[in-house]
Amino acid sequence: MSGEEREPAGVPKGPTRGRGLVVSRRDHSSGDRRGTRNEEPTEKRPRGTARDRALNLLSFRDRSRRELERRLRQAGFEDDDVAEALDGLARAGLVDDARFARAVVEQEAGRRLSGRRVVESALLAKGVDRESARAALAELDDPVAERARAEELARSRARRMAGLSPDVAYRRLVGLLARRGYAPPLCRDAARRALAIDPVDDSA
Repeated sequence: MSGEEREPAGVPKGPTRGRGLVVSRRDHSSGDRRGTRNEEPTEKRPRGTARDRALNLLSFRDRSRRELERRLRQAGFEDDDVAEALDGLARAGLVDDARFARAVVEQEAGRRLSGRRVVESALLAKGVDRESARAALAELDDPVAERARAEELARSRARRMAGLSPDVAYRRLVGLLARRGYAPPLCRDAARRALAIDPVDDSA
């Protein structure tokens, strides 16, 4: 070759000559991808402690122990950590199913004037254990008090139905009382009294 030495095979030509072997960017990226595929996925751990998360949940509203257990497990905390955190909060008086059950009864029966059946469903839906629920519901076992709540609810809603015909108002009022957990005979009687409908119109 007219006095020039032949370049060794495999050495890149051009600007990289004399600087050593250069590995292309494609080679690096393909190696990285292969390495990533071989790595085991890292398990995601929840932030903070189970106790801190429970306290944060309680800062919004009171909750049953079972509801807290469910939320903490969904957040990724181990069963032992959850139990330890809730046991400590129970000793501190911050988790108390009996107190929580009484508050639910007051909300449903005292403010919303719901019947016993709906109050019981609300307690179970919120995770209150059956023993605490049964104790809280004991005060609702009085049929006279149950009738008084139904009639009070019927009167309060009847005032909003002044523009409706008697039969339409009656059907709507009976439906409302049934959804609030009252027995059908009591629903009909309370609606009839609130609307001043004669008993002979009971089949309306």
